[in-house]
Amino acid sequence: MILKGCLGTLDRTLVDVTVPEFDKARYCTRKGMISINVFAACDRRMHFIYMLTEWEGSAADARVLRDVISIPNEFRVPHGLLTPYKMVNYNLHEWGNGPSMPQNYKEYFNMNHAKAINVIEQAFGLLKKWWAIMRSPSFYPIKIQNIIILSCALLHNFIRDEMPNDPLNEDLRSVTLNQSDDEKFINSIQPSQAWSDWRDNLAHDMYNNWRRVA
Repeated sequence: MILKGCLGTLDRTLVDVTVPEFDKARYCTRKGMISINVFAACDRRMHFIYMLTEWEGSAADARVLRDVISIPNEFRVPHGLLTPYKMVNYNLHEWGNGPSMPQNYKEYFNMNHAKAINVIEQAFGLLKKWWAIMRSPSFYPIKIQNIIILSCALLHNFIRDEMPNDPLNEDLRSVTLNQSDDEKFINSIQPSQAWSDWRDNLAHDMYNNWRRVA
């Protein structure tokens, strides 16, 4: 990962589905599509290490994340979630001129955070490129559609293991971790000063190292 000590990246994607007429309001996204809100995490090799497919498309991302974190023995995070700095430039370039380059430690951190998030975005991209059923709604019952999405993710991981030179990776360029049972895991997503300070120290170290090289 681009961020030191980062175990993986997480994000969500929408997968269009077919549901009964009386359920459409719950699955309707802000853009009017009928979708499932798929929450997932992946490692640096673009292997999915966690996936939840049970939330409707209308559910807010924060609500889904809170639910995932609160479920016992589900998605376990040993330390915390690294989020970008708010109200700070995000899409920057490490080597460039003027304002396109990071101007301070927060911008440099956000730039590397964007690179890390790109890993799971590529994983979602591969998942939808491999399986046509992920790109258009099927007419199976919703529970079966959820299982299909999970099955496609498992097949995706198998392909990543058995075919490291995936030809679809070239197209994307244009566009589970084992934990000990006695380890403490976070069970909320409330910000803490200690975690904010840790992020600041990491961002400062990263920025200073980059400045010395640059």
